[in-house]
Amino acid sequence: MKRIYMDHAATTPVDKRVLEAMKPFFSDKFGNASSLHTEGQEAREALEKSREKLAYVIGADPKEIIFTSGGTESNNFALKGTAFANKNKGRHIITTKIEHDCVLNSARWLEKQGFDVTYLPVDSYGMVNTNELERAIRDDTILISIMHANNEIGTIEPIEDIAKIAKEHNIYLHTDAVQTVGKIKIDVKKLGVDMLSMSSHKIYGPKGVGALFIRGGTKIGPLLHGGGHERNMRSGTENVVGIVGMAEAAKIANREMQTVMPRITKFRDKLIRELLNIPNSYLSGHPEKRLPINASFYFKFIEGESLILKLDDRGIAASTGSACSSKSLKPSHVLLAIGLKPEEAHGSLRLTLGKENTEEDVSYTIKAVSESVEELRKMSPFKKTFEKVE
Repeated sequence: MKRIYMDHAATTPVDKRVLEAMKPFFSDKFGNASSLHTEGQEAREALEKSREKLAYVIGADPKEIIFTSGGTESNNFALKGTAFANKNKGRHIITTKIEHDCVLNSARWLEKQGFDVTYLPVDSYGMVNTNELERAIRDDTILISIMHANNEIGTIEPIEDIAKIAKEHNIYLHTDAVQTVGKIKIDVKKLGVDMLSMSSHKIYGPKGVGALFIRGGTKIGPLLHGGGHERNMRSGTENVVGIVGMAEAAKIANREMQTVMPRITKFRDKLIRELLNIPNSYLSGHPEKRLPINASFYFKFIEGESLILKLDDRGIAASTGSACSSKSLKPSHVLLAIGLKPEEAHGSLRLTLGKENTEEDVSYTIKAVSESVEELRKMSPFKKTFEKVE
């Protein structure tokens, strides 16, 4: 049976071109980038060229790129590093109720360290209200952290408008752009953010590597201490092979975006259009301001976990929400935040497309989801309720 992968928001396969770029650094060019000998300097050159590549993709200066182990570390670094470096100015942080768990758990940890955090609500589409944001700002607010696009429902937030508000109040702005880099054009100058988190494995690069853009002049302290790597901002021997892969993946994604993303968007729209024909099916997230790869739904009277297993039996890999919390039986905090009832949130399905998906994949997925939902509803304890509603 052919496998159809529809979970690209969770992770992506490594592009063959990326793997080719990485291969020499597994064995032949294995030097430590901090060593002074030829092997070390060869690694250092690859590291700095990769920094330049990634900086170019987001419109940054290479000196503003710090490599990390991934999106989780980048988000922890941004929140904790900024909080402690600026605690004498204030101890108030603003974020939202729909952030990735690594942001929310960092914020909760900071609360235990004496910081005060405001968690902004969102509307039924998952959008932040900029007026509510402005009302939440206090004299002691030092950081705003709002994701560029949500990983579960795909809604793209008005970061440029938020950046203007942050700048007016002299507050640092961080955005988690793990889901947007490589999918939509990003220019950190235009966005107006002070920090931006990225992850390699969401853009056909290797796992275990990411980066944090830190605008020059931003007051932030290191999360890790050691030998002073990455200009004393992130100690630890650099993962050169992973960094080379991430930079190459970003370069390819940026170069191919104008041809790949319109095709994927067409597939996304077909999924949404056809699957909403299923009775009692609903789209999650904004109908227009959403990631080109993301088609998220919830179906009444079924369980998402059962739907995922049925789709897997049919050769389709999908998700009920964030891959980081998919093993949890708790309903998605994102879906609850947009107003869904727990039983509705449990009936969620996230299909996220990639560049290897085809028209045939999409058609097969539509048929498989439709049949699986029908089968599950026949077995549902809510069957009588469903029949009345229908």
